Amino acid sequence: MSQNPLLTDWTTPFDLPPFDDIAPSHFEEAFDAAMSEARSEIDGIAQDTTAPTFTNTIIALEKSGKRLTKVAGTFFNLSGAHTNPELQEIERKIAPKIARHASETLLNPDLFQRIATLWEQRDTLDLSVEDLKVLERYWKMFQRAGAGLDDAGKTRMAEISQRLATLGTSFSQNVLKDEADFQLVLETEEDRAGLPDFLLAAASEAAKERGLDGKHVITLSRSSIEPFLQFSTNRRLREEAFKGWTSRGETGGDTDNNDVLKETLVLRKEKAKLLGFDSFAAFKLDDTMAKTPANVRDLLTRVWTPGLERAEEERQKLADMAVQLGENHPIEAWDWRYYSEKVRKAEHDLDETELKPYFPLENMITAAFDTATRLFGVTFKELSDVPVYHRDVRVWEVLAANGEHAGLFLGDYFARPSKRSGAWMSAFRSQHKLDGNVTPIIVNVMNFSKGAPGEAALLTFDDARTLFHEFGHALHGLLSDVTYPMISGTSVPRDFVELPSQLYEHWLSEPEILSKYAVHYKTGEPIPRSLLDKVLSASNFNQGFQTVEYTSSALIDLELHLLDDPDTLDTGSFEKQELEKLGMPSAITLRHRIPHFQHIFSGDGYSAGYYSYMWSEVMDADAFGAFEEKGDIFDKETAAKLLKHIYSAGGRPDPEETYVAFRGRPPKIDALLEKRGLSA
Repeated sequence: MSQNPLLTDWTTPFDLPPFDDIAPSHFEEAFDAAMSEARSEIDGIAQDTTAPTFTNTIIALEKSGKRLTKVAGTFFNLSGAHTNPELQEIERKIAPKIARHASETLLNPDLFQRIATLWEQRDTLDLSVEDLKVLERYWKMFQRAGAGLDDAGKTRMAEISQRLATLGTSFSQNVLKDEADFQLVLETEEDRAGLPDFLLAAASEAAKERGLDGKHVITLSRSSIEPFLQFSTNRRLREEAFKGWTSRGETGGDTDNNDVLKETLVLRKEKAKLLGFDSFAAFKLDDTMAKTPANVRDLLTRVWTPGLERAEEERQKLADMAVQLGENHPIEAWDWRYYSEKVRKAEHDLDETELKPYFPLENMITAAFDTATRLFGVTFKELSDVPVYHRDVRVWEVLAANGEHAGLFLGDYFARPSKRSGAWMSAFRSQHKLDGNVTPIIVNVMNFSKGAPGEAALLTFDDARTLFHEFGHALHGLLSDVTYPMISGTSVPRDFVELPSQLYEHWLSEPEILSKYAVHYKTGEPIPRSLLDKVLSASNFNQGFQTVEYTSSALIDLELHLLDDPDTLDTGSFEKQELEKLGMPSAITLRHRIPHFQHIFSGDGYSAGYYSYMWSEVMDADAFGAFEEKGDIFDKETAAKLLKHIYSAGGRPDPEETYVAFRGRPPKIDALLEKRGLSA
């Protein structure tokens, strides 16, 4: 055991995982040992013969399983950001084991009885607000896992949990395999027609990574395929690329996800029924701000209708543009981005090739850091000679306003075949104060395209917004100031968790930030005021498309988890029928088609919860108004309230109450419609 670096005390700087010493072969032994250790600790709490107290039960649970937390945090961050076949095989083996371990804890009757006793006595225990919230979370977590069921129900819940863990792993690995296997090789000048230099440079680098030196490859990373769809004049290849992108997970072979997702929905439905809910959506939403499927549908419908009207106006402009260019064909889904770029150029005199040189990655990182410094006083010091899991990963020490160490931030910015698509924030270690002041280790993972050797990596404006979004999540983890791991950082209701990230995006669009950091990567000249004005005036360009693309996915997610008989689901037919009911334009597809909808099928984090981005957007659009009303986007008093009530509070307060504490009133949906340019 002492030879396994995952099972020794880490002597690395800041207690980072010793990545250089860890091999895939270490993980199975480490998981088995860590789960055995955690089981012994948890069983000891459950079998304690003394009366339950907050200390000997809740705090004891919070302190249990430290080694398992470290091993799992290391493994699952690697399996998402830098995997390989050996790690994937281990993930398939370990997922049901972890689910079984969780079930053994959550369905333990003695342990649940101790928690239930404390919950019944809560008014007499002299608990702090934070203590009470943690007790409540444990009570709800055990209840929602099935702790109150009879023995047969508990047995079945455990079986369901293990199978769902296996299915979620299969789903994500299938999508990753389809993404890694796809490559559109551009052989000729006709293949490359219309592509700007920045995309050709990125495609050349992608080709080198795949052993195709001297060629150009378009991958299914958004930062590769979206600009290809924007600029390629080769309509045949646009169609080929688009169909490769949208058919992930439904290729009909070993990586086809249709059976996986159908079984997932059947088991989720059964789980909800066991717990007394009519549907999985009703079960999942019962523990959120939204509360009910009806509330979710109401919000999405209120945005869908004006979004659809705007999208139809946009489609007509694209059709008119195609006619002007002498191309007499209907607008298809693989045409939208291409003609949209032409219309944006015509209406706003703005195109991506003009804009992108002013958004080098390095400047956008600095802009995100500087915004945090001006709002919250934290600063960032880049470190070298610390262990990382890939050579592209960068590490910064985060210093609090008083100069003391506050945590580590890891940035993993570039696409590679070993990384799943998308962008996300995760934690190698969460903040808490149970064992002194444990500081967080937070990572942002992106999929930006690399520049040519020696050249800067250039971002689109949407890429820059993604960077700010994920850094908002990172700050939610880094600035956390709570006692208990249970409510640390982003451990908040799913439809509240996007508030800190989406709110942070607002600062990128402010002239005060753009004029300072949108600097040409070659000349060092700041973005011209005329170009800056174009960027801001075009901020709601194509908003109908974006609203329809997202909202349709959120509605499909909801309807999937309301199905009465998911065992009869035919995915393609269901998707087609639901979109016809909505009146979905044929030229727009779902942002995430069902067979690769990882938010809802790679685990259940956003299942029946993809609406959360829009629920939070109602708050973030309204929240930024607090700064605008002060006439200062860095107003110190407002920033202090934002830190106290949102970014540092973790899951301690009630979301609705803490929002009102920050803003002085509940949020208004009018702010969302105005932000999207959809208000009347």
